[in-house]
Amino acid sequence: MAEAPVLDALDLALLTAMRESPRAGILELSRVVRVARATVQSRLDRMEHAGVITGYGPEVDVAAAGYPVQAFVTLEIAQGALDKLHEDLSSIPGVLEAYAITGSGDILCRVAAATNAELQQTLLQLNGSAWVARSTSAVLLSTVIAPRAMPLLAGRPRPSATRAPAFRRQRDEGATAVAAGGSGAVS
Repeated sequence: MAEAPVLDALDLALLTAMRESPRAGILELSRVVRVARATVQSRLDRMEHAGVITGYGPEVDVAAAGYPVQAFVTLEIAQGALDKLHEDLSSIPGVLEAYAITGSGDILCRVAAATNAELQQTLLQLNGSAWVARSTSAVLLSTVIAPRAMPLLAGRPRPSATRAPAFRRQRDEGATAVAAGGSGAVS
């Protein structure tokens, strides 16, 4: 198994810029992080190849799209039925995501529906699978923390290996400001 890529400060700056301006192109990203376009392109290519960046499609808020009722459903399944259950889960449009888990259940699904009645139908479809022995659901009331990755990634950056002088200066100035009691933010 290949070692997981560790992101440096430039990678994190690019990912942050992309999160803040998802429609920005390579040229705009190079201006924001103050490095050459070729550097931005090579970094993005590397992160795509490593699987860090998985796509550029729009993020869809299913609640805003008309499916405000969401729930997490834990499924207990028949022994050895994980591969077989995949087809059943994929055939139910309300199943947004599903994960094999440890603990009292085997699969954790996030489902969405337009109404409580529709949610009930989705739950009945899940329970109708020959591979599901039992299900437990918890209705989502509100989002406390939306899906995110940047705090985790920023918590362990490797030293920057960039040769881009402007980015090194920006990073060094930020470190100096932090050491002097400032915020470290660079405009």
